[in-house]
Amino acid sequence: MRLAILGDVHGNAFALAAVLADIQRHAPDLTVNLGDQAEGSADPARALALQAELAAGGALEVRGNNEEKLWPGGRRSPLSLAYGAWLAAQTPPGALTRIAGLPLEARALDGAVYACHGTPHSAWESLLWVWDPAGFYRAREPRDLRALVEPLGAEVVLCGHTHRAGATRVGDTLVVNAGAVSDQVDGDPRARWTRLDQVGGAWQISFHAVAYDIEAAVAWSCAHTPFGEGEAKLLRTGTMDGRGDGEAAG
Repeated sequence: MRLAILGDVHGNAFALAAVLADIQRHAPDLTVNLGDQAEGSADPARALALQAELAAGGALEVRGNNEEKLWPGGRRSPLSLAYGAWLAAQTPPGALTRIAGLPLEARALDGAVYACHGTPHSAWESLLWVWDPAGFYRAREPRDLRALVEPLGAEVVLCGHTHRAGATRVGDTLVVNAGAVSDQVDGDPRARWTRLDQVGGAWQISFHAVAYDIEAAVAWSCAHTPFGEGEAKLLRTGTMDGRGDGEAAG
């Protein structure tokens, strides 16, 4: 059994197309999309269409925190509200409604694989890392992580949200934070996805970084949106200081 794990596309159709082409070469049995599908400005309508095709083909999906911004009252800051109005005008009827209605969590392989965007209880929180008020992520305390993971009774727990790829074990459970397709945080702007293989009853993991045409994504955003300057900095630098408002796309 081979799984392809992606998430945090953030409306970047250029990065997503490159990731999907790479995934196709690995011929997965199941693809899992961990959410935050549309919130970005590098052709989000096309990004949504590509992800809808994945879902139609049997991909497992959960909602991200940015899908919850599509709920009534889900946006607060002026930039986020402006972005929401622009996004709604860009997408076909029903596209945003579909992803806003995705479940918080999902399972596959008779419950052996569990997926969520953040934690089992919130799309806004993170599982492997927690935000420190000093301004950085730190590892979640092992006791707290165990309390979240063990009740799930899964062989593999998949999460995203932090845009940081990593993995650990909690007892016999493999916990995987998949890398983000777009909006990197580590200074490497390449698109990311994660592969899991079940071999002899054990799960093996590999993290993948895929080059894509960043300048084409920037050009699209600059030509079609009022958010091009922030998108350009974010995609070119591979750091999250670029877009200018954490609520707008985080």
